[in-house]
Amino acid sequence: MKVFSSQLFKISQVPYPITTQMAVEDTSQVKSFFSMPWCGDRGPVFTKQPGSIVYPVETQEKNREVVFSCEAQGSPPPIYRWKLNGTEINLRSGAHYSLSGGNLRISHLNKDQDAGTYQCLASNSFGTIVSREASLTFAYLENFKTHRRSSVSVREGQGVVLLCGPPSHSGDLTFSWIFNEYPTFVKQDTRRFISQETGNLYIAKVEPSDVGNYTCVVTNTVTKTRVQGPPTPLVLRSDGECVMGEYEPKIEVQFPEVVHVAKGSTVKLECFALGNPVPSINWRRMDGVPFPRKVDMRKASDVLEIPYFQQEDAGTYECVAENSRGMNTLTPHLSDLLRLKLIDDSLVWECKATGKPKPSYRWMKNGENLDRLTLSDTGMYQCVAGNKHGEVYSNAELRVIAVAPDFSHNQLRSQTLVKVGGDVLIECKPKMSPWGVIAWRKGSEPLRESSRVSILDNGNLRIWNVTKSDAGLYTCVARNQFGVASSTGTVTVKEPTIITTQPSTLDVTVGESVVLPCQVSHDPSLELKFTWFFNEQLIHFGSHGGFFEKVGGVLGSYIMVRNIQLRHAGKYTCAVQTKVDSISIAVDLVVRGPPAPPTSIHVEEMTDTTGSLSWRPGPDNHSPITAYTIQARTPFSLGWQAVTTVPEVVGGHRLTATVIDLSPWVEYEFRVLASNTIGTGEPSKPSKQARTKGTSPKVTPANVSGGGGSRSELVITWEPVPEELQNGPGFGYVVAFRPHGATGWMQAAVPSAEASRYIFKNESIQPFSPFHVKVGVYNNFGEGPFGPVTTIYSAEEEPGRAPTRVRAKSLSASEVEVLWKALPWNASKKRVLGYEVRYNEISYFLQRTVGNQTSTIIHGLRGSTTYYITVRAYNTAGTGPPSTTVNVTTKKPPPSQPPVKVMWNTSNSKIILNWEQVKALENESEITGYKVLYKNRHSRPNIIETNTTSVELALPTDEDYIIQIKPFGEGGEGSSSRQITIPRIPGQWRAS
Repeated sequence: MKVFSSQLFKISQVPYPITTQMAVEDTSQVKSFFSMPWCGDRGPVFTKQPGSIVYPVETQEKNREVVFSCEAQGSPPPIYRWKLNGTEINLRSGAHYSLSGGNLRISHLNKDQDAGTYQCLASNSFGTIVSREASLTFAYLENFKTHRRSSVSVREGQGVVLLCGPPSHSGDLTFSWIFNEYPTFVKQDTRRFISQETGNLYIAKVEPSDVGNYTCVVTNTVTKTRVQGPPTPLVLRSDGECVMGEYEPKIEVQFPEVVHVAKGSTVKLECFALGNPVPSINWRRMDGVPFPRKVDMRKASDVLEIPYFQQEDAGTYECVAENSRGMNTLTPHLSDLLRLKLIDDSLVWECKATGKPKPSYRWMKNGENLDRLTLSDTGMYQCVAGNKHGEVYSNAELRVIAVAPDFSHNQLRSQTLVKVGGDVLIECKPKMSPWGVIAWRKGSEPLRESSRVSILDNGNLRIWNVTKSDAGLYTCVARNQFGVASSTGTVTVKEPTIITTQPSTLDVTVGESVVLPCQVSHDPSLELKFTWFFNEQLIHFGSHGGFFEKVGGVLGSYIMVRNIQLRHAGKYTCAVQTKVDSISIAVDLVVRGPPAPPTSIHVEEMTDTTGSLSWRPGPDNHSPITAYTIQARTPFSLGWQAVTTVPEVVGGHRLTATVIDLSPWVEYEFRVLASNTIGTGEPSKPSKQARTKGTSPKVTPANVSGGGGSRSELVITWEPVPEELQNGPGFGYVVAFRPHGATGWMQAAVPSAEASRYIFKNESIQPFSPFHVKVGVYNNFGEGPFGPVTTIYSAEEEPGRAPTRVRAKSLSASEVEVLWKALPWNASKKRVLGYEVRYNEISYFLQRTVGNQTSTIIHGLRGSTTYYITVRAYNTAGTGPPSTTVNVTTKKPPPSQPPVKVMWNTSNSKIILNWEQVKALENESEITGYKVLYKNRHSRPNIIETNTTSVELALPTDEDYIIQIKPFGEGGEGSSSRQITIPRIPGQWRAS
């Protein structure tokens, strides 16, 4: 049941007009029913009011402080004061209480001194208003007083409620329960529920697993402190009736019949029932209105949560608890916490509010309680309606005015522009009170109203279907009992703007460019502004990838769309605006291009070498599709490849085709491309993978060869058949072979698709015996063909003799030449494929020759070093016995010092070089001469040798040359001088 109550103030016999301005601060609760047509100073109106603060007592912060917000608008700007528990606070800068704007800062908080109710007062020359009350409280949480609790004995299947009984506290709490020992917490489900209102634990139906100790854990959300209550033992009864039978639900978690909710807040309704079987919980509105989307019905079981409560959320709700034995309901009613309604009726101000319990009322003027209102009481008024849930404040400014007509703040527009055939409204808004009489003149004559010319009730002048004769000087005259005033303005009539370009549809092809015209005729005295839109979106020239560009035009605006793409199709709008009018015209641009990708690519049927496809056409982009191309991809192909189809050319009218010449037992993906006279479009998305059917293999291994191996072995090798040519699972090889001249074949299966060799070993096989060999293939679908027959020799024996007449001679400090006599060539059992030269200083190295070669040069040796050398013959079976060992000592190393003091001169197309003699060290070979290397930038190096320390080069002097000099001896070439660059200009002797 709603209770309505109101409080009225009434003023009568008022000799002057009274203007009221009502500002309702709490916009979540109230709407403003007052307005004031006043443009000057005004009284204060709150834009921000303080809210209650809860501060933790145990905080460790050094400078504990809070700030209450307060902000108001007014002219002159308001000044601020604050009250604590009704007493004004002494505000001083840097003191315990200080102001920042209108905000109150409280430093070094003191629990005993600062706790209480605060209010902000905002004042200016028109009066004072007081804010709603805001409290400062200090949060704390004490320990539980009791240390033991009695056991709770229940029967299996019975419901039970375990009480928490939180200790003394201030600040919001949250609750949880420990089962037996930490950290095992009770998990909420359809059978167990923890009320966040009382902290109680509800078990709808007790099971044997619920037996144990339960401890309530209370947490203060402000101080973050946590305390545990004493454990409550839950035991099962041990008398004769240990199991309780089924019974209907009993709702235990309850709430008031009427729940008052503040607008914009979040309301939570808890509902839980005991019962056997465990009841289900559901919510609904009694008026049948469905829950809004902001209510998450997936979570709305034990708790119904309505965020951001609005007036439309008020009403009666029903919680339904139901099981197989029956049903129980509870119907709470949600109501606005406090609703304020203000009525302004000829200075009868009524303050009306609804609430439960019934609100009380008091009126305030300039922040002080008001008992009686008189006509002289111009100022700020407030109505305060409140009950135990809180108070709601409304503000009003009362001002008595008497004003003669005045245009100083609102003159007529000096010039009003209008086009021929248009409509015009000339506003006349003088400031006057009371409102008087408005009259108009055109020129010096009173204005005559007609079917086109009308003076409106509010004094404004409206002219329809304007003609050239309507141009002229217009004067608005305002009159009341306090005086008369007038204001004058000019009406200028202009020719209308007309777009001469006709609406059209343009047809272009992708890649082309097109110019879109927008030609106009207009009043030459008016400036034109052109704006272009594409599909209702403003075109920003210089962006859009440079596709849109403004081009020249004398009588209008033109844009060029360059390199048109399909995405540029659509509606282009030219909007023309002047100070008088605005018009627009649209051009539809149709872009023809290659077809869009086909869709719905399906593989209908697959054989071992064919696949049937179907697809659906994509948009043809305004040019009919003439043909389709099909491409395929496999795990073995390099990207997408064109395939052969039946029909060979797939016309644009066909939506099916058969792909041929596929490989058996291979997974394929297909895609389709559409073409028209403009070009080929983008490919479709790939089809799902489809495998061709298997068949017996058709391809045999390539490059069948062999030979080598160990004694009594026949080694056969081949290149494995690629997976895409194996035609099915279970792929393998059949190796067939027979001795040369035999008629029957021996066969062996190699069941591995990756195998590439087979070795047949038999002691009866003679060395280097010829065999006929062929390799075939098979898979699970059958045997394939054999490849061609080839001849392969069995393993041979190592050479049996050593080379003779082995000699070695040193060529330089790093090179030795080795010579020997070749063994007789024997193509029967012990072939010689070449020779192996082994040489060593400490460890040995080897170097091989091929064929019947009888000498080799060993490079990279150390100077003045003795090497021991042997020579062996070799073949595929290995190496033969070594020759007699010979030794050789390399020559001394070449000089390590480069030529220095190189001097040069140019004369008569000659370059003359001189350098200092290089002296060899004791461990270096003697110098027998010098090599001079010279080249220009375009030629290869040339070398001349000399046994002196000078040389003449007959070279042209019109080119640059690069020269280096190296000493040499029997140990080889020594270190080179640094590069010398001789420029093209001749000169005197120079040193380098």
